Amino acid sequence: MKRFITNLLLLAAVALFAVSCSQEKKLPRIAIAGIKIESSTFSPARSTEESFNVAIGEEVFDMIPYLRDGQPLRDRAEWIPGLVARATPGGAVTRETYEKFVNIILDSLRANLPLDGFLYDLHGAMSVVGLDDPEGDMIKRIREVIGNDVVVAAPMDLHGNVSWTLAENVDMICCYRMAPHEDAWETRERAARILIERLESGKGKPGYKAYVPVPILLPGEQTSTRVEPAKSLYDMTYPEREGVIDASIWIGYAWADEPRNHAVVMATGDDREAVTKAAEEIAQYFWDVRHQFDFVAPTTTLEECLANALKKDAKRPYYISDTGDNPTAGGAGDVTWTLTQLLKRPEFSRANGPQLIYASLPDKDFVAKAKEVGVGGKIDMVAGAEVDDRYAPPVRLKGTVTAIYDHPSNSEVAVKVGSIDVIVTEVRKGFHKEHEFTKLGLNPRTADIVMVKIGYLEPELYNMQADWMMALTLGGVNQDLAGLPYKRINRPMYPIDKDMPDPDLKARLVPFVE
Repeated sequence: MKRFITNLLLLAAVALFAVSCSQEKKLPRIAIAGIKIESSTFSPARSTEESFNVAIGEEVFDMIPYLRDGQPLRDRAEWIPGLVARATPGGAVTRETYEKFVNIILDSLRANLPLDGFLYDLHGAMSVVGLDDPEGDMIKRIREVIGNDVVVAAPMDLHGNVSWTLAENVDMICCYRMAPHEDAWETRERAARILIERLESGKGKPGYKAYVPVPILLPGEQTSTRVEPAKSLYDMTYPEREGVIDASIWIGYAWADEPRNHAVVMATGDDREAVTKAAEEIAQYFWDVRHQFDFVAPTTTLEECLANALKKDAKRPYYISDTGDNPTAGGAGDVTWTLTQLLKRPEFSRANGPQLIYASLPDKDFVAKAKEVGVGGKIDMVAGAEVDDRYAPPVRLKGTVTAIYDHPSNSEVAVKVGSIDVIVTEVRKGFHKEHEFTKLGLNPRTADIVMVKIGYLEPELYNMQADWMMALTLGGVNQDLAGLPYKRINRPMYPIDKDMPDPDLKARLVPFVE
């Protein structure tokens, strides 16, 4: 009998130990979903389902590097992937597309309750036809499903917008600290890590969220962290502050006409005074240096950019940003105004003229015809201006097909017209990297002039140029903000209203949803 009781006690101890181990190993259940796009309301383009790269369920893990097999954060939570949709910046998203994506997300969440956390994957500058503040609308609808006790974190692009609704419904919110966004994946991983740590520790939601709207609306080309004053401004978000989990600055998105489009500073943490002080100090410095913001490169007209690039003593390769129709900022990408001007120039009319690479112009029919005639074949056909013809009609390209890059989702061709190598793509795209040129037999390191539809140069382009300028050209992301037909943004707004009075930059504590 004594031995029986002893064995029984041992079995009970083992069972208790097993239960204890099971409880210790229980991982937080975290869902991840979202829609990520930057949308210009000044472009006639519309973004549809086909504009997005969509991952659902297990496919999401392939899209997000820090959640792939073998990555540390993958094993620290039970991840429940929903729908993650990402697109190249473009026009406003159709309501039909938005509703379809949101409903897939909501259905996935309903099927996987209960949750401990939710990672809201977004950019922050999505516009939807007929809907203000779609990111705020979406998180409110998500909260209706997951409840208010679930801890929500959101990593964002610093060119996104933070409305009061978004701030209320997200518990921990942070954004990139670099423009160009070399820290994009680092920031997204930081948000996920903070969420996991708060759940693992049992601390859950932070105690306080401080919000300061700053009435400044500037393009990214004037707020690059490569130069002052943005460099010092964003340096203020790095130091660790006791009681502060994260401090972030949103420049905001300048090419959408909505009340939420303005700069914001937010800080989150468990110390009310520290959180409030951090947000107010950063916001005040932001306002104090507002007059110092300027373009990251010399800017002027297209004509003057070309005059500088064509000087005998100009450094090669000379890069020119064709800024007005930049597809990486939301432009339609098919505005032909700049290319039309280039083709009128006598310097480029002869094959032995200065070599200029132009990237790029989307036109599916043109690419199909170029593929039909083949490399070395002659082509004479108009291209572009199918979406945005407000500034120039389709441009005539009469030349020789020099290269074809055949791809199932976006074939590309190079056409020689005089001394200009024009890249035409099936689907609009931004050119960021050297291999995007070399796969078409073009060398962006040895050309005389490289003109890219972009704003500030992305790192690889920046490292290839010997000199560069930004041409103030026409399009849906025109850098002349004062000339854009804003009707709905809050006013006064710097620099549109340059002589506006100093604003109230006291932090507002954002309530948590209950």
